[in-house]
Amino acid sequence: MTASKRRESWSSRFGFVMASIGFAVGLGNIWRFPYLTGEYGGAAFVLVYLLCAFAIGVPILMAEILIGRRGRLSPPGSMRALAKQEGRSRHWRWVGAMNLLAAFLIEVVYSVITGWVLFYLYKAITTGFAGVDGPMAAGQFDTLLASTPTMLFWTLAGLLLTGLTLYAGVEKGIEKVVIVLMPALFGLLIVLVIYNAFAGGFARALSWLFTPDFSKLNGGVCLAALGQAFFSIGVAMAAMMTYGSYLPERISIGQSVVMIVTADTLVALLAGMVVFPAVFANGLDPAAGTGLTFMTLPIAFARMPGGHLVGSLFFLLLSVAALTSMIGFVHPLTTWLEESRGYARHKSIIIVLIAIAVTSISSIASYNVLSDWKIMGVNLNAGLDFVANQVLLPVGGFLIAVFAGWFMSRESVEKELVIANDMLFGTWYLLIRYAVPTAVATIFLFGII
Repeated sequence: MTASKRRESWSSRFGFVMASIGFAVGLGNIWRFPYLTGEYGGAAFVLVYLLCAFAIGVPILMAEILIGRRGRLSPPGSMRALAKQEGRSRHWRWVGAMNLLAAFLIEVVYSVITGWVLFYLYKAITTGFAGVDGPMAAGQFDTLLASTPTMLFWTLAGLLLTGLTLYAGVEKGIEKVVIVLMPALFGLLIVLVIYNAFAGGFARALSWLFTPDFSKLNGGVCLAALGQAFFSIGVAMAAMMTYGSYLPERISIGQSVVMIVTADTLVALLAGMVVFPAVFANGLDPAAGTGLTFMTLPIAFARMPGGHLVGSLFFLLLSVAALTSMIGFVHPLTTWLEESRGYARHKSIIIVLIAIAVTSISSIASYNVLSDWKIMGVNLNAGLDFVANQVLLPVGGFLIAVFAGWFMSRESVEKELVIANDMLFGTWYLLIRYAVPTAVATIFLFGII
């Protein structure tokens, strides 16, 4: 190992898997997946997303976590240390830096969306959604977007809760939060899907999600699906590499990754089966964009027996999922400051959260006062989303695969993965060296063109 000092560690594989699922499962599944599926035509997008998650995401995520565990440092530190150990260029540290940049840019937008979730939790608890119909739900969401002070307040509230959890540390903070609440969110989604099966719009939603129209496939759809797969499972965002640095050697990386990606994908599909029945039952537009989840679920809760309680519980669990994802974005940044600048944990947390809070003001303003301000035809949030999710994540994932497959020795990789079955390791090694980099490069280039 290259670690220079003792680090905290996960107490068990279950704790690590739940924390990783807590990072992966969040607004990317319940907010982003439904609206992108709506924008990109339904089942064809879903099919490419699933292929990217399992055939590309799983091998890269295994590589990312093994780099973190072998390096035992922040992403730039682990990349630099392993490059030195393997006799490679120190400039590989910039891949870790790219991951940190992606995490920061995503968090700038994500913290604002988390603020929306906390606002809707407040609404669900205090007033509920009784009597809410399509126009009322849309009007409520538009009112939220128009109020900069309201969005700023709830964004700062989310950042404060993130900082408090991070301050408690890995085992006492992150692990204890997710180990109970992640299974609870999964269970509630199943209950909502069962309810939707009898509430109307369910058959049409299933057809929309699982009957692909391949005429809608093009390079842009495939790149968006790849970006969503990477966003959803956490590839090249620095979090999984950082979480890997706390992973004890006795825990299998391969088994953990398969569990993480499977759970994450199931939650995304369940979220689609929660959101789209309400969309079709109420004549809403599936391509409504970023507000899709927030304009459909209040309608569903308004019509549901016990909707006040269920809506409050849902937004409580979604708030936890959003916050655990925020923790995953912020934690690598604070770890890097501790390591590179020698700052104490609390000082690193404060610096990172202030930087995100200040930058998020521009994201908030792009929904109202700066909504007409565009660069190359897109507003700030759309631009940040494209750069982070459809440029930095694919490029970062490609470079992680290349580093693990070509610049780390086979012996180092094999020792860290601890795959007893030679055929399974050989398959993964072929994928990470040839198939995965080729697939990512091809999708990226055709998508950009």
